[in-house]
Parts: sequence; structure tokens; C-alpha cells
Amino acid sequence: MWYAHQPGRRTRQALGDGAALLWVGGWAATAVVAHRLITLSAGLHARPRIPLLGPRMNGTLHDVARAGDRLAGAAPSGAGPTQALALLAAVALFVVPVGLLLALWLPRRLRWVRQAAAARDLAATEDGRELLALRALLRPLDEVGRTADALPDTTPGSLAEGWREGDPETLDALAEAELVRLGLRSA
Repeated sequence: MWYAHQPGRRTRQALGDGAALLWVGGWAATAVVAHRLITLSAGLHARPRIPLLGPRMNGTLHDVARAGDRLAGAAPSGAGPTQALALLAAVALFVVPVGLLLALWLPRRLRWVRQAAAARDLAATEDGRELLALRALLRPLDEVGRTADALPDTTPGSLAEGWREGDPETLDALAEAELVRLGLRSA
């Protein structure tokens, strides 16, 4: 299970996944362009044109590539150092921003997937529903209060009492509240 059942949450998850893919693809394309510019500027003195970019951007990128060429010129002559510099620049240009994305976005996304799978499995058993109900009771007090407000003639204290006594209606209501919180049920 990769996406929530709630339409709003599922949309946010899909947009986040799409943005992550665009981020990775954009930096991959940038790294390839940078690699080509560095290698082209090392072998040509004329300004190469880059498709889909205007002449002003071509000039700017060419200046950046020329700076890389000056760095490569400090090394012994030959194609080897220029190729190594071009590859190193392209790898760094890709790895740094994509690594940052993966360090921030991927753990949160995988945590939700694990939680959703565990909650779905727990919801299928009686003991599991009781654990989901307990988890709903362990939420911050304002969330427990909202759960109690959604049920007729219920207070947060009566939810806790119903959980201790094993009241099926209370257990079901609390378990359902936890599934809604995870996005596995619609509110």
C-alpha cells in the first residue's frame, strides 16, 4: 500500500512523489548538460549552442564551463583530467541535491507505508483493533477530544473507560479514528 484511501491525502502523496521524481530528473538533466558543457568547452574554442536555451543562457553556461576549463587547464595537458573534472562535476551536481531529497523525503514516505501496512493488518483482527484503539487513545489530548466529540454522548474519559472494559463499540470507534488519522479511511 503506497497511497492513502482519503482523496486529499492520496493527492498530496502522489504530488509529493511526482515532485520527487521531477527533482531527480531535473538534476540528472542538469548534470548531463554540465558534463557536456565542460567536455565541449575543453575541446572547442567556439561557443556550442545548447538546444532549448536562449543565447543569453548559452553564454552564461559557457562561462561556467570555461571556468571549469581553467581548473582543468591547471592540471597536466591531455583529455584525462578534463574528462575526470567533467565527470566529478556532473556526479556532484546530481548526488548532492538528490541525496538531500532522499535524506528528507524518503524516510517519511517509507514510515507512512510501514504504518499503513501494519494498521491495515491490525484492523483485520480483533486484538489488532484493540491495539489501534489504544493507539488512538495515546494521541494528543486535543485529538482524543475531537474523537470523543464525533461520537454521541461520549467524553475522552468514557473512551478510556470503554477501552479498559473492552466495549466493542468504543474499540471500533477508536480503531476507526486511528485508521482515519492514517488516511486509510475517509472521515
